[in-house]
Amino acid sequence: MASFYCVNANLLRNHYKKVSSGFKEWDQGSHAEEYTIFASNIDEKLSIDEVSLSDGELYTLLTNKSGHGKNGTLVATINSTKSEDIINILQKIPLSERLKVKEITLDMAKNMEAAVKSCFPNATLVTDRFHVVRLVQNALQHLRVKLGWDALDQQNKEIKSAKEQRIKYVQKTFANGDTPKQLLTRSRYILAKNPENWTTNQQERAKILFENYPKLKEVHEHVIEFRNIYQVNEKSNAKQKLLDWMEKTPELEVTEFNSVMHTIEYNFEQILNFFENRSTNASAESFNAKLKLFRANLRGVRDKSFFLFRLMKLFA
Repeated sequence: MASFYCVNANLLRNHYKKVSSGFKEWDQGSHAEEYTIFASNIDEKLSIDEVSLSDGELYTLLTNKSGHGKNGTLVATINSTKSEDIINILQKIPLSERLKVKEITLDMAKNMEAAVKSCFPNATLVTDRFHVVRLVQNALQHLRVKLGWDALDQQNKEIKSAKEQRIKYVQKTFANGDTPKQLLTRSRYILAKNPENWTTNQQERAKILFENYPKLKEVHEHVIEFRNIYQVNEKSNAKQKLLDWMEKTPELEVTEFNSVMHTIEYNFEQILNFFENRSTNASAESFNAKLKLFRANLRGVRDKSFFLFRLMKLFA
C-alpha cells in the first residue's frame, strides 16, 4: 500500500501504530503481555489450548467455537501454562458469564483440566479425540522405531562377523528391495493409515512387514480397533468397546501400550464425553495455525503488546 501511494513504508507503519489504530488508547494495553480478556465472546462451547506466540513463550488461549476462527473467537490470552495463573486470570471474568459455559474441549494436560474445573463449574470437559488417537498411534510408532534400532544392531553384528571371517558381507533384502532397517523406516506412514487406504506398493510393503514382524501386525490391528471406537455413535456402546479394548491391551505385552491404557483410564470419563456431542479441539488447533501464519507474515514479533492488539482487532 505504501509503494502504491508513494509513501514511506516505515512512516505509514508508525502512523498506523501510534495514531490511527487506537493502540495507544487500548484499555488492555497495560497488561496485554500478561493477559487479555474479552468476556463478551463467551459462549456455551469453548476450547482451551496452548500456543507459542513469540520467542518460544507459551500462551494459553481460550477460544469460542462459534467464532469459527474469525472476529468474536478470542475469549482470553494468558502468558502462562500454570493452572494457578490461568485460574487467577479467568476468575477476572464475572461468574455469571462463566456459568454460561456448558462444554470445553481440551487435551490431556492436567494443568488445563484443573483450571477449567475451577473456573467453569457448569462445563463438561471433553478430551480431544485427536490427542487420544495420537497417543495410541505414538505407542505403535515407538515399537516400530525400537525394532528399527534392533535391525540396525543386527546388521552391524553381521558386518563385524563377516570382517572377522574375511568374507564378503551380503546385506539381507526383502522381495521389494528393502533391507530390514529400510522396511521399518519406510513403514511409518503405512502404520498410520487404515489398510483400505493403502496404495498397491504400501500393500506389498505391509505384507512383507507383517510377515517378518508379526508383533507389529498384532499391535497395528489393536490400534485400528481403537480408532474404530470413535465411529460409534452411542456413548454406552463406546464405553463398553473402550473397556474391552483396555482389557485386551495387557495381552500385547508391550510396555508403551500399558502406559497408554493407564492414561486413558485416568481420563476415561472425559474421553467418553466426546460421544455426547462429538466435539473436538479442531477449532482451537485451526485457530493456532492462523496465529502462526499471521506471525510469519509479519516476519516475527518485535512489539508483543502491539501484536496482541492486532490479534484483538482481527479475532476478538
